[in-house]
Amino acid sequence: MERVRDVSELPKAHLHLHFTGSMRPGTLLELADKYGVRLPEALTDALTGGEPPRLRATDERGWFRFQRLYDAARSCLREPEDIQRLVREAAEEDLKDGSGWLEIQVDPTSYAPRLGGLIPALEIILDAVESAMRETGLGMRVLVAANRMKHPLDARTLARLAVRYADRGVIGFGLSNDERRGLARDFDRAFAIARDGGLLSAPHGGELAGVASVRDCLDDLGADRIGHGVRAAEDPRLLKRLADRGVTCEVCPASNVALGVYEKPEDVPLRTLFEAGVPMALGADDPLLFGARLAAQYEIARRHHGFDDAELAELARQSVRGSAAPKDVQDELLSGIDAWLAAAPGDPGTPVGAGPAGVRHGWRRPARLRRGCA
Repeated sequence: MERVRDVSELPKAHLHLHFTGSMRPGTLLELADKYGVRLPEALTDALTGGEPPRLRATDERGWFRFQRLYDAARSCLREPEDIQRLVREAAEEDLKDGSGWLEIQVDPTSYAPRLGGLIPALEIILDAVESAMRETGLGMRVLVAANRMKHPLDARTLARLAVRYADRGVIGFGLSNDERRGLARDFDRAFAIARDGGLLSAPHGGELAGVASVRDCLDDLGADRIGHGVRAAEDPRLLKRLADRGVTCEVCPASNVALGVYEKPEDVPLRTLFEAGVPMALGADDPLLFGARLAAQYEIARRHHGFDDAELAELARQSVRGSAAPKDVQDELLSGIDAWLAAAPGDPGTPVGAGPAGVRHGWRRPARLRRGCA
C-alpha cells in the first residue's frame, strides 16, 4: 500500500467553525450536569455512544430537530468561564488537526441574555479568544454572524457592533441559519455596513438551498467567501464566476452528508469545484453534532474523492489564502505546506517556527498536544 502523509500534520486554516458546535462532547455533558440541563435523549445517546446523532435537515422538520439539539447545547454555556473553556478547547482541537489559523463564527445575541447583554457577550468571547491564543499559540479571529431567521434590523445592529470591534479581533460578518428562510437582499444594508467597516463578507449559501442562494450572496451581499457554496456545482457558469472572482467556498463535507444535502461522502462535489478552479477551505462546521473535525474533512477528500497529497496541499493553500490571516502568518503557513509536501511520507518533519508575538504557526503542533495532553 502506498504511504501517504499525515493530514493532521498538514498546515491549514480553518474558516468554517461555529461557536457552540465546536464544543467537545465531554465538555457538553459536564456543563449539562453542572447546570442541571436535561439534554434531548437523542443528543445524550449520541454523545455517550461516540456516534453523532442522526440528522437530516433537508426538510423543515429535520432542520427544526437539528436546531433543537444545537439550542440545547448552547443553553449550557452560561458563565464567562464556560466561554473561555470552549474557545481554548476549540483551539487545542484545531492544533491537533494541523490548523495554524482559526476563524470561529458566532452570533453573540445567542449568549447575550446569560452574559449581561450583547456588548458584554462579544467582549467575553473576544477575551476568550485572546486568552486561547496566548495559551495555545494558535492564531484566532472571530466572524460575527447574523441570524437570517431574525429581523434584518437585528443584523444591522450586529454589523455595527462587529465593525466597532474590528480592532479587537473581529474580521468578518456572516449570515447563518436556514437559508431557505429570509431573502439575502433583506440583509444587504447590514452587509454594506460591515464591508464599509473593512470586514469580510461571508454569508451562508448553497447548502440547503441551491444555485440561486449562491448568486444572491454574490449579488446582494458582496460575498468574499461563501459558507458552504457546494450547490454551485450544479451551474457551470456560476462555478466560473466564483473561480474568476476568487470567492472561497467554505466546504464542509461531513456536515453536508450528516444533514442530508448529499447521501454519501463521494457525492459531495469536491472534485467538481476543485477542477473548476473555485477556491475551497474545508471546514468542520459543527463537529459536536457531526462527529468530524478538521483533519477528517481532508481525509474525506483523500478517501472518497481521490485527492493525492499534492492536491490536498493545494486545498490547504486555498484555505490559507482565503483567510484573514496577516501576510506574514499566511507566508509561514504556506511555507509549512511546502515543507509537508516535500517531506517523505511518514517523515515527522521539522517545525517551521513561530509567528508574531510568540504565536506558533508551524506545521507541527506543539509537543504537549502531540502527546495528547490537551
